[in-house]
Amino acid sequence: MIHIVLYEPEIPPNTGNIIRLCANVGAQLHLIEPLGFNLDEKKLRRAGLDYHELTNVTSYKNFQDFLSQHQNKRIWACTTKAKSYYHKVTFNKDDMLLLGPESRGLPQDVLDLLQKTQIKLPMREGSRSLNLSNATAIMLYEALRQLDFPMQQ
Repeated sequence: MIHIVLYEPEIPPNTGNIIRLCANVGAQLHLIEPLGFNLDEKKLRRAGLDYHELTNVTSYKNFQDFLSQHQNKRIWACTTKAKSYYHKVTFNKDDMLLLGPESRGLPQDVLDLLQKTQIKLPMREGSRSLNLSNATAIMLYEALRQLDFPMQQ
């Protein structure tokens, strides 16, 4: 199962959309606090519809708490600062896709820690970033494609 990890997400509808995405493909969602919203927030529930119960969501107090529980997993830092494109790497079934907060992306200390596993989406020169839930969907579906869509089996 591919894992989606949101580092300090800020916008409830983005996380709600990602909850729905994870529910539909069988991915596990990890949320690293602090969150920019309450998990019971109306906008989050509306975007996630009734999929919240179908998604395995785990929260962590901070990045170190998350790392201590996933030392043996490969974590892909999804960042516009990466040199490698997401479709040029080979994903494994237990990989984790780590995406940063909407307003600022992953912090430098996290990027420094994950120097060898940074990936990005191709974009036009001068573009800042894509919407968090859109970027998550693109990268997640590439990982699932490479794994021959295990949720179908």
